Amino acid sequence: MRAGGCAVAILPQFGGKIASIRIGERELLQTPLAPIATRTRKIAFDACDASGWDECLPSVAACSVETRAGIVEIPDHGDLWRVEWMSQGGSRKRGVTGKYTHDSMTLNGKCFSLPLELERGLKLSDEADGWRLRLEYALRNTGSQTVPWSWSAHPLFAVEEGDRIILPQSINSLRLEGSGGGRLGNGGDPVAWPIAELADGSHVDLSVADAPDSGIGDKLFAGPLSAWENWCALERRSAGVRIRVTFDAFATPYLGLWICYGGWPERPGPKQMCVAMEPATAPVDSLAIEGAWSRVLASGEAYSWNMEVEIENIES
Repeated sequence: MRAGGCAVAILPQFGGKIASIRIGERELLQTPLAPIATRTRKIAFDACDASGWDECLPSVAACSVETRAGIVEIPDHGDLWRVEWMSQGGSRKRGVTGKYTHDSMTLNGKCFSLPLELERGLKLSDEADGWRLRLEYALRNTGSQTVPWSWSAHPLFAVEEGDRIILPQSINSLRLEGSGGGRLGNGGDPVAWPIAELADGSHVDLSVADAPDSGIGDKLFAGPLSAWENWCALERRSAGVRIRVTFDAFATPYLGLWICYGGWPERPGPKQMCVAMEPATAPVDSLAIEGAWSRVLASGEAYSWNMEVEIENIES
């Protein structure tokens, strides 16, 4: 898809992956750590390309979940990034060069661990100060039994040292899901934002991206969030852009933050250098962990939500 100087590349055959968001020659997403190739139902996420933007459904973490039909095994990062998505058509818009370019697309992905089907519509548009990518989701239970589910967007935005994460001023504490080497503590611990105390007693500004050799890999959650806390941003002055993610805080009241500066994957080879700003339905990665956030979908029932990514040109 293309709108002016912004181009978005989608790979339906590889989980509907948004493989690239490019402004001119500048790539805004994490590039592949390995060749993008066919996935199996059991392969680990870190054994693949670990790049771009995937959708995590019905769980982020691999887990065993009890359903009315019995115990279900859900794989790492869910089902949808492993399967081919089907196109539901799209509009076409004549570009200024006279060539046809897509500015919208709707894709449909079907889970295999649970009878869930996700439709995702994408719309890319030029704005006065940049570009907007709007995503509209519709989830349906196609089975005969009520099933549990959770969803998280998984956009891995590339960063450089010194880039800044911006959250609403009212957010001053996050929940820790996990931290490489335990530098921020243990899973479930509260972590102050933006100045956090490390396990060794020193302090760090979590809002500022560190160097790629720092070996950092932390996952945190904010929320539940109110209607005026429904955004987060990544300011990349070196790249001349500000990326702002907004979402429906009623439908998806949590925000996951994956900050990785060379700390993952743990296997030998290339590492991620990215920040993922992830609207989510739950403040935990595993569907097996139940709480007030837990959700079920009855047979034939549907649920809808949306999110937007605004890309604004700023002075570098």
